[in-house]
Amino acid sequence: MKYNLLPVVIVTFLLSSCQKGLQIDYATTNPVVGNPLSAIQLASDSTLVYLTDYFPDPTVIDSISIPSPFQFSLSGDKAYLTLKVDNQSLPSLSTITVWAKGDGYCLLVRKNRKLPVTFTFDPQGKKVNSVQLAGQINDWNPKATNLSFDGKVYKTTMLLNPGKYHYQVVVDGKWMLDPANPAFEDNGMGGYNSVLVVGNNNPDLLPKLIPFSVNGNRLKIKAIGDINRFIVLWQNYLLDGEFIKAKDGCYEITIPDNARNHKRSHLRIWAYNQHGESNNLLIPLEGNRVVTNPSQLTRSDKHAQIMYFLMVDRFCNGNPTNDFKVNDPEIHPKANYFGGDIAGVTKKVEEGYFTKLGINTIWLSPITQNPLGAWGLYPEPRTKFSGYHGYWPVSSSKVDFRFGTEAELNELIAEAHKRNMNVILDYVANHVHQEHPLYKNHPDWATSLYLPDGSLNTERWDEYRLTTWFDTFLPTLDLERPEVYEPMTDSALFWVTHYDLDGFRHDATKHIHENFWRRLTQKIKLTIPNKSVYQIGETYGSYELIASYIGSGMLDAQFDFNIYDASVAAFARNDYPFTKLDGALHQTFNYFGWINLMGYISGNQDRARFISYAGGALRFDEDAKKAGWTREIGVGDSTAYAKLCMLNAFNMTIPGVPTIYYGDEFGMPGGNDPDNRRMMKFDGLSAHEQQTLETITKLVNIRRDNLAMVYGSFQTLVVTDNIYAYLRKYFGNAAVIVFNKSSLEQTVEIQLPDYLSDSALYPNFNSPYSYQSGNLKVTLKPYGFEILTSKAK
Repeated sequence: MKYNLLPVVIVTFLLSSCQKGLQIDYATTNPVVGNPLSAIQLASDSTLVYLTDYFPDPTVIDSISIPSPFQFSLSGDKAYLTLKVDNQSLPSLSTITVWAKGDGYCLLVRKNRKLPVTFTFDPQGKKVNSVQLAGQINDWNPKATNLSFDGKVYKTTMLLNPGKYHYQVVVDGKWMLDPANPAFEDNGMGGYNSVLVVGNNNPDLLPKLIPFSVNGNRLKIKAIGDINRFIVLWQNYLLDGEFIKAKDGCYEITIPDNARNHKRSHLRIWAYNQHGESNNLLIPLEGNRVVTNPSQLTRSDKHAQIMYFLMVDRFCNGNPTNDFKVNDPEIHPKANYFGGDIAGVTKKVEEGYFTKLGINTIWLSPITQNPLGAWGLYPEPRTKFSGYHGYWPVSSSKVDFRFGTEAELNELIAEAHKRNMNVILDYVANHVHQEHPLYKNHPDWATSLYLPDGSLNTERWDEYRLTTWFDTFLPTLDLERPEVYEPMTDSALFWVTHYDLDGFRHDATKHIHENFWRRLTQKIKLTIPNKSVYQIGETYGSYELIASYIGSGMLDAQFDFNIYDASVAAFARNDYPFTKLDGALHQTFNYFGWINLMGYISGNQDRARFISYAGGALRFDEDAKKAGWTREIGVGDSTAYAKLCMLNAFNMTIPGVPTIYYGDEFGMPGGNDPDNRRMMKFDGLSAHEQQTLETITKLVNIRRDNLAMVYGSFQTLVVTDNIYAYLRKYFGNAAVIVFNKSSLEQTVEIQLPDYLSDSALYPNFNSPYSYQSGNLKVTLKPYGFEILTSKAK
């Protein structure tokens, strides 16, 4: 085992040692940028960096220091930086320094990890007109990858990140498994996909970093494995060897004394060796001390959020005077307004419903004015729809009168803030309703409803991702154009400046050009630089597509639907092994970091309810929307309640932002839209529902009371088809989480790492256990789990 502290060649700060400790010598008292800046991901041998992502006003930039072997060019307005480098010559991580108003701000640079992969298809003498690929390699868009015929076979070479990919071959429009690849897997929807594994990295060879101990203004990080370089940033300042000492398998870090002046700042830590990059760590500070007590966290600590998504119309009717159903006999009652409103949400805030559950962030469905009439059509049963859901805006700034008033929204926000809760708003930017004044006045601001071949450009989610319409009455806006994105970003900005809202869930993120996201985030930073605004997007697609919208100049995070799909399958189905879930989770870490702000959901408004799948009331291979219209969907087998608790236990104990869809805290059943949007119930719960509510309430509060769940390192301990155990560790807090998804009681034996030898562990759910000399044995019920923590809840 070796440990190297490389000399800092990028930037050196003047250091002064005094009774207060080591200090960074600032050129200015107020940093140009305060929030931690995201890493630059190299795209290829040439990478364009939008410096406005990091410095919203690029005129503050003085110069840039970049080490060999990089070559670079800076645009005249300092808004763009082009990096050129032979990727093969780079280590896993590098650092560059941007000098602004005399201070050096360090940006981490992540090596491009992509590897060439060649696909071939042999037509075996048959006449074939076209061969394409579709899958996670190209977001299931066949038109993106065409194979060329060389006279014998069809062939193409792609550059792909290490990981596992599902895909199919498309021959003359017919989708099929790859005949040249014997590996295939269940796709979770009743079919199969070919499977490609890129790279053969052994994760055991990578460095591992563990938050180990704290002593005053010093902390120790335990390092496992060889390390070529250990990198620590305080905020965006690179700490050199004066702050970092390697000894006895640990790195001791002295917190810069400058941190005394900050209520909240952060240390960020990485390492790498010849095999690749370690897990990253994020350590929150209060003054120049590590945050070690959950009571120190506030609603501005984004990583500590526990989110609750409610559909306003379907949650609680607090003001019956604003009830207004669309008076059209062609609308089925399920597709009309139910009467929920903003006042109803405020009522439940004041009654303590969210506080008792442990929620600290409420996500509201869209509340902008929607049309008064009926739109759309579903064939069987034949029905039109109202805009009860809020996703058909006819105004981008007016509160829908059926949901409430400006004063009622202000009251909701104020009451939530009194209780240390955030309120974020679901915002629709991709499209407007055809009655929206913007479309009436500027129809040319929309993309074309028709494709060059004359076909409708509706619901072409992957092939025409940035132009497709959701329906013929919902024009998609061409948000690549400044004349369109400028007023639309102003409309979004209005909601976090006119109201004291805390952020956005952004609808249909992948269908919106990145110009919109960059401009909106830039405006937020320039207009309200000291306000904490959390932005999370909605993108169904590959890890790479999801990641392309995340960064300092764009969104904080997105909902991780790849993990949602894997966790639903793992916890609801007996034939989907935990090994696949663990693999998907580690692929998420590779893209979004081991400490991240991604959203991990129990369900949402576009998916059938988990509990109905888990209990067998819904089949994975059926049309869940049709099922919801044509039969009464219940829970099915009562074991579904235990499986729902397992899903929520998983979400509450992995890194990220756990999110409960309203009703999932007790097990509301349902098919897909609109059956998954039933009216919320607060009373009359069955015994199973009440027990589920109590279990999930306990899970939420365990997470809130244990910093290991929020900022801790993650290590898989055991993973088999039916058993999954992992460890979270944050200094004095440790948690071991164990699942049994089999129908039989199981005793699980786990040898815990040596660095836990002094930790005492106690079960929170009363499972029989023993713990001696690092050997943990715990007995789990069928479809059961246990969370062992340093102190039981």
